[in-house]
Amino acid sequence: MAGEFELIARHFSTPVTHTDLGVGDDAALMTLRPGMQLVVSSDMLVEGTHFLPAADPWLLGWKTAAVNISDVAAMAAEPRWITLALSLPAADEPWVSALAQGFHACCQQFGVDWVGGDTTRGPRNLCATVFGEVPRGTAVRRDGAHAGDDIWISGEPGLAALGLASLLEALELGIYQQHCLSRLHQPTPRVALGLALRGLASAMLDVSDGLLGDLAHILERSGLGAVIDEAALPLAPLLQTGVGEARARAALLGGGDDYELLFTAAPGEAGRIAGISADLGLAVHRIGHTQPGEGIEILQASGLRQRVSATGYDHFHATA
Repeated sequence: MAGEFELIARHFSTPVTHTDLGVGDDAALMTLRPGMQLVVSSDMLVEGTHFLPAADPWLLGWKTAAVNISDVAAMAAEPRWITLALSLPAADEPWVSALAQGFHACCQQFGVDWVGGDTTRGPRNLCATVFGEVPRGTAVRRDGAHAGDDIWISGEPGLAALGLASLLEALELGIYQQHCLSRLHQPTPRVALGLALRGLASAMLDVSDGLLGDLAHILERSGLGAVIDEAALPLAPLLQTGVGEARARAALLGGGDDYELLFTAAPGEAGRIAGISADLGLAVHRIGHTQPGEGIEILQASGLRQRVSATGYDHFHATA
């Protein structure tokens, strides 16, 4: 059975392209480019809370890297380096090998050097820390929205939630099940979109705990309320699965694990955002606007406004 150092040597030592010293010493060495600020984020994935015991290790490796890289994208920054710390019940080398391959594949796709980490014995738990760079003073934060800004969401939010429901509830999705499971297990960090929105988005984050819940973070930090236009919600991809409008709307507004970018921008920037969407081949939907006050309202087709709860996923008030 391979030990800790053998596992690291065999599976965690990957080539680097912009790192002074990678895996193999007590710590890695990196040099920031002139004029850059360092962006740092950590995310932990725990078995039974964030993934099922039978999860495919390659896909789990990909997702562990992706959700961290997504946090850097949400700051309009460029991801550059990442570390991975593992707690494992046993040194299952085939499992670790597949995990490492998936993790490295995601890092390679987004130009991120894997520069270190740790392994230890314990309940299965994966914790990555990603480091990025952004020109000083240009990071897009959560507290920059202004009253009257448009609210935008990228991609197809809600599909990951339907994929999870297909696993936990045997929800029937027909020919769309695999697509939904792919969005759940292999999310795409919107790095290119985040970089394109630098200097254009006024506030931004990635949707991990549900659209409404994450929008509430922007509103709270910016001291604003919001109106969501029900008719503008991108429900079409979800309705194709046959789940019905009510379930589709619930998945879109309350589902998590999308890692799409939710952002605000001045109304006059709509044309530039449409151009970015076309250039990237990525749908970006304008779904509402911010307003003075607090809380979130849904503008219904009848013209009535309904106040809604904006509670997102809370790890200490939820069941696995």
